[in-house]
Amino acid sequence: MPDYRRLYIPGGTFFFTVTLKNRTSDMLTANIEALRQSWRDVRARRPFETPAAVVLPDHTHFMMTLPEGDHDYSTRIRLIKAGFTKRLPETIKGEGRKGERNIWQQRFWEHAIRDEKDYEAHVNYIHHNPVKHGYVDDADKWPFSTWHRFKRDYGKAWRPG
Repeated sequence: MPDYRRLYIPGGTFFFTVTLKNRTSDMLTANIEALRQSWRDVRARRPFETPAAVVLPDHTHFMMTLPEGDHDYSTRIRLIKAGFTKRLPETIKGEGRKGERNIWQQRFWEHAIRDEKDYEAHVNYIHHNPVKHGYVDDADKWPFSTWHRFKRDYGKAWRPG
């Protein structure tokens, strides 16, 4: 088994991709409230900020900023995945590792945000992703994204990408 090395930076901001095992599934958007509740529960127990996020049918991209002195994003992601899985009907859960139950890919992809340019590039990537995948022709039309919050907070002049 490969030896995965992750970069842990206390108080850092990271970009993540977390993916369902079945890449043809629409489980994330079909069960969006389960994912949102899991997210809220984990944030209440282990605080973090979410500068940008998008949920697509089979994967999610998001940025996470950790509190000063805290570097443990892996536990937060594990708890989000497990909380979502727990909220699903038993009939759609499979066998497998507790928390993943053949719903999630075991691993996730992470990238430490290096500077303001990198931050902006990843925010743009996140918000443009539903357009890139052909789900909508404009980020305004995708309901499962922080794009609407960004537009409200930064005004109509700010556009991704």
